[in-house]
Amino acid sequence: MTMRLAVAYDVSDDTNRRHVYRTLQRYGAWRQYSVFELEISKTDRVELEAELESHIDPSAGDRIRIYRLCSACQDATTDIGNDPPDGQSNVI
Repeated sequence: MTMRLAVAYDVSDDTNRRHVYRTLQRYGAWRQYSVFELEISKTDRVELEAELESHIDPSAGDRIRIYRLCSACQDATTDIGNDPPDGQSNVI
């Protein structure tokens, strides 16, 4: 069984931010500059969280927030403006 997640991150160091971006890219789709949507299993989520934690520095103010999106929430999602990006971000 899989779950849909929205992941937002704020990472100060360029190298750490790049690692977080690349980690999330392996699991899901980039939606906005610091936001990904993922469709993953419970096991993958545990692995993802451990890997993300290794790429941030909380003492520098780094944060990652993971939201689980229920089916009703997914159906109620609205995009305003441009379509989500298909290509690479401007991650350094």
